Amino acid sequence: MSPQPQAAVGAPLSRVDGRLKVTGQAKYAADHDIDGVVHAVVVDSSVARGRITGIDTRAANAQRGVLGVISHLDKPKLAYRENRVSNAFPGERLHVFQDDAVLFFGQPVAVVVATTLEAAQHAASLVKVSYDAQQPSTDLTRSPAQDGPAPFEAPYKRGDAQAALGAADVRMEMTYRLSRNHHNPMETHATIARWDGDKLTVWDKTQWVIGTQNELAAVFGIPLENVRVLSPFIGGAFGSALRAWPHVTIAALAAREIGRPVKLALTRRQMFFTVGYRPAYEYKLRLGSTRRGRLTAMTHDFKYETSRYEQFWEANQALGQMLYAVPNVSQKAQMVPLDASTPLWMRGPGYSSAAFVIETAMDELAYKLGIDPIELRLRNEPGEDPSTQQPFSTRRLGECFRVGARAFGWHRRNPTPRSTRDGDWLIGTGVATGCYDVFRGQAEAHARLDADGTAVVQSATHDTGTGTYTSMTQVAADALGLTVRNVTFRLGDSAMPPAPAQGASQTMLSVGSAVQDTCDKLRQQAIALAVEDERSPLHGVDADEVVVRGGRLHVKGNTARGETYRQLLARNNRTHLEARGSYTPEEESRFSMYGYAAMFAEVAVDARLGLVRVRRMLGVYDVGRIISPKLAESQAVGGMVGGIGAALLEHTVTDHRDGRIVNANLADYLVPVNADIPDLKAVYLDGEDYKAGPIGVKSLGELVQIGVAPAIANAVFHATGRRVRELPITAEALM
Repeated sequence: MSPQPQAAVGAPLSRVDGRLKVTGQAKYAADHDIDGVVHAVVVDSSVARGRITGIDTRAANAQRGVLGVISHLDKPKLAYRENRVSNAFPGERLHVFQDDAVLFFGQPVAVVVATTLEAAQHAASLVKVSYDAQQPSTDLTRSPAQDGPAPFEAPYKRGDAQAALGAADVRMEMTYRLSRNHHNPMETHATIARWDGDKLTVWDKTQWVIGTQNELAAVFGIPLENVRVLSPFIGGAFGSALRAWPHVTIAALAAREIGRPVKLALTRRQMFFTVGYRPAYEYKLRLGSTRRGRLTAMTHDFKYETSRYEQFWEANQALGQMLYAVPNVSQKAQMVPLDASTPLWMRGPGYSSAAFVIETAMDELAYKLGIDPIELRLRNEPGEDPSTQQPFSTRRLGECFRVGARAFGWHRRNPTPRSTRDGDWLIGTGVATGCYDVFRGQAEAHARLDADGTAVVQSATHDTGTGTYTSMTQVAADALGLTVRNVTFRLGDSAMPPAPAQGASQTMLSVGSAVQDTCDKLRQQAIALAVEDERSPLHGVDADEVVVRGGRLHVKGNTARGETYRQLLARNNRTHLEARGSYTPEEESRFSMYGYAAMFAEVAVDARLGLVRVRRMLGVYDVGRIISPKLAESQAVGGMVGGIGAALLEHTVTDHRDGRIVNANLADYLVPVNADIPDLKAVYLDGEDYKAGPIGVKSLGELVQIGVAPAIANAVFHATGRRVRELPITAEALM
């Protein structure tokens, strides 16, 4: 079959949904105008552990406009069937309003429904809840309460790390600490729920409409087909919307009990308690090497927080097993149950935390041995995946470092710490490796080609701001041989063909491959119709010799012989053609598949005050084929901004006396703003990886944040000569 011309893929197109967003026409979860909607406000617990002894709702119910207050005292029975589709963690998710137990500070304990938001907010403030409170355990650095579950351990072993450490020429032992981070997207979480008889429709902020559909069906004990979830636009999520949180159930429950559509929007403060977070870590690393910098052993012993009721897991062990050629490795990962809500994956989950530790340790080893940090990494490049002995689909990390070193001017640096100044500022540069798995999921899509020569393609995927609308339109346009303006891509509806969650950097590969398959089938259907039609200029032509460009089918190399989609369908009295396609990854791959990054950072540190300013950053990436260069640039810049936040600013503070998060707002939980952001540049290596998938792409969205924080931390050491092993890096640590 002749390959299709590629006009849209690889072009730096602006977002196809950009005008809707900048003109305010894009509707986010709370923006939908539903007839008869009323408002709900959640009442949160003010203790982290204990039991509810009473709820006084008299003052709240007496307020004008209040339609009801719902709590466990009203005994709303919910089925809470098992749902392993979207509840992946061992344990049992929080059962809303089903008993009097309080498991974490900020847990929903009641909901007020009123005709206006203001009435609901005021009435919620009048609900009085009394508790039999117990002392909570919320500190990762201390042992959990005696009656709590024991920490869960996940060990790994390769070779004999203990013996190799004992025999190593150089041994190092370090302990790193990473603070809890919260997602804090621009759009807070919101849900609108409406019942029509026994059918439930939900407008929700979710990264997985299919997952939310499954959870609501399980919670309410109704058939899956009775639930429809819509999420056409998402104002950022970073992982926080990868599961259906309690407020989604509460909105649907309130709508059922009150008999009206209900809108429930969380406050910024509530976002800190019930929609996940990146867990805090305490990570001990020991390494051994030769005097020439060849790693001989690594041991990883770390613990991180989870809730008492669910065992949260993330891929925090992979980097320690495969990133470098280390013959002897041991790992012990512990989940420590605390009186807190369940964490959830946050951009670069697991990998970001592990990368900070491993890449900071590699920098420490480089300085100890007097070896350039890039050279040390290159000396430990594996020829195959050390953890699986599989060949890499592609691994161009060395090329990333070489390209980045030239572009960044790495070799102009004075390698001696605290040797470069700019007035009162100490100047330093650092590097780190980024790496993320190529995650793939099963996906389906549907395409319809109408008689006017336009097409509509759809899949139940999402756009969290990553540009899915645009990138899928590009893939579909080239596969159908249409211009981008003649293709519409639709998403965010559980009634559409199923797709995986938008997380783990799987959307472009998984859904993009399904879109490619679908549109290839549709184009081939049109070509078959033409070559079999005696009235067509293409009659009798080998179908494999026909291509489509600009909506016109023609013989490859002979553009004069052909016709348009419009002409073909009109002559055959067809209103449309349609096709459904899919992508299913093979169960077991023969290759080790990862995306790679070389991160470079330059910082300035005030010699007297310890203030850190990032002056410039460069990321060089091996991620296969780039579908949309403008979107890829945007992703990299966003990832660097998130990494700056993790490195220097973001830090959740808990009062361990009662489990309260004391900085649950954007005044005290600091995130980067424009003034914090320097010159950021991204370079993507040309290439593709068809071993990873049929459209040649690899992981991108998660990867671009991994390696940013350690590159900054290593630059801070080079500037100051002081090694900080805790995130975020504060002025106090450098003074």
